Amino acid sequence: MILYPAIDLKDGQAVRLVHGDMDQSTVFNDDPAAQARAFVEAGCEWLHLVDLNGAFAGTPVNAAPVEAILKSCPVPAQLGGGIRDMATIEGWLDKGLARVILGTVAVENPDLVREAARAYPGKVAVGIDARNGKVATKGWAEETDVMVTDLAKSFEDAGVSAIIYTDIMRDGAMGGPNIDATAQLARAVSIPVIASGGVSSLQDLTQLKDTGVIAGAISGRALYDGAIDLNAALTALKG
Repeated sequence: MILYPAIDLKDGQAVRLVHGDMDQSTVFNDDPAAQARAFVEAGCEWLHLVDLNGAFAGTPVNAAPVEAILKSCPVPAQLGGGIRDMATIEGWLDKGLARVILGTVAVENPDLVREAARAYPGKVAVGIDARNGKVATKGWAEETDVMVTDLAKSFEDAGVSAIIYTDIMRDGAMGGPNIDATAQLARAVSIPVIASGGVSSLQDLTQLKDTGVIAGAISGRALYDGAIDLNAALTALKG
């Protein structure tokens, strides 16, 4: 199971939100590229980047720090937030991003997901953010009537590389991930599922790994706070 350290970008800084609330943000580093390099030096194999402003604006906002990270870090990175058309997808992949994460557009324009996945095999992931089992969009500000599993299954034949599943009520709250719901989703689809939201201890990571069906886990606040030692976590997940 791969551990993805998260760098959430707001106003050019690396922050963490609580329950996705932009008004409840904590700045952890005003130099996101330096933070990314620290994660890479600790041994991480991937980076997970989120353009928080972009998720609300519907277009990339924190391009400069993302580009700085891509230029200075040798490991692959995936990015979500504000990626809602083919031109933006192509632009990011041309700049060296390994994988784009399509969230809101996966609900509003699923044909774009299919088109992008065909055009760029292995480089398109779907981000499914859920509140009480239903998909939320536009930076988690809008809740839909779409069920998580239904949305995931609709992309079974699309060629997407991964599903990043976030339980919004767990995100940034250090209360542990929704392991049961994540494992249930992973068993329902053949697409690799990455857990996000609430991963706050080494025990959380080992429990996710022990399900045998979850391909990866994203953690942010716990790495910044020191609740998870990145070196110890990477060693445990390789064991």
